[in-house]
Amino acid sequence: MKNYILLSLIVLFWLNACTNSSSKYIYNKGMIYGTTYSITYESPSGKDFQEEITEKFNEYTMVFSTYEKESVISKINNNQTTNLTDEFITCFNKSMEVSEITNGAFDITAGALVNAWGFGPERKKQMTQEKVDSLLQITGYQKIKLQNDKIIKEDPDIKIDMSAISKGYTSDLIGNFLAKKGCLNYMVEIGGEVAAKGINEHGKTWTIGINKPDEEALFGSSGLQAKVKLTDHGLATSGNYRNFYVEDGKKYAHTIDPKTGYPVQHSILSSTVVANNCMTADAFATAFMVLGLEEGIEVAKKVPEIEVFFIYADEKGENQVYMSEGFKEYLIE
Repeated sequence: MKNYILLSLIVLFWLNACTNSSSKYIYNKGMIYGTTYSITYESPSGKDFQEEITEKFNEYTMVFSTYEKESVISKINNNQTTNLTDEFITCFNKSMEVSEITNGAFDITAGALVNAWGFGPERKKQMTQEKVDSLLQITGYQKIKLQNDKIIKEDPDIKIDMSAISKGYTSDLIGNFLAKKGCLNYMVEIGGEVAAKGINEHGKTWTIGINKPDEEALFGSSGLQAKVKLTDHGLATSGNYRNFYVEDGKKYAHTIDPKTGYPVQHSILSSTVVANNCMTADAFATAFMVLGLEEGIEVAKKVPEIEVFFIYADEKGENQVYMSEGFKEYLIE
């Protein structure tokens, strides 16, 4: 009996060793939604899931991309019949939830404004107050609703844009895909929106950097403002210091205020949010860029499931940092 137990232990040890030896960390990189992605995961079998991940990305692109004429969101915008996917419905419901909490600072119906200002798939319009006023008539999250698996719009000209939440949600979706493949440790990053679980290949919690806002560092590193340890959570950063253009000597940032119809002009330079999932973090990070520093702080205090890190310019133009008390737990000194 003792020999049997000893033999069983040896076999179990051998099987465990074989399993561990076949496991390895895989690195995938590429492009989606017009931005880059970087994925690292511990594959239990050592298999590279790049091909299947690419298929998933193609699938989600045909749901959320306004640049694809046959995507679900484009068909909705063009008032064509389409079947809403589970992913679209989940993202829509979260969008409405964040819109309510932020009193419309986050609003997926700002699509027409985004296009008109030159940050969407359509050519930039000549913007005047009259043009802005007309577009505000077809903007407002209360003007759309999900009913019987269909999007009902008060005005057929309303266009939705989920780019401020879909990257974060897609990070979550790819993370869920990897988890189903048996990956206990992974980090999925799409355009700066991160979903992380477990540990990295060095056995440590994933480390995510928050860049210093620097317009001059568009094609290079601007250095890090802070480092964050992240696991079993999502993190997203939104900022206007990279996606903007200058016209007639004036800077126009890509974050549009759904209430004024104009690109935001706030002291806040970037907002980073940690939440239970990246979809939530992504939406709130955008909302805070619209709200600005003071309102952003007040709203953040009312949402217990998120922690925030804001970089803003003070009256002297120097960068300062505000962070919620809970965010300090994620910082790496």
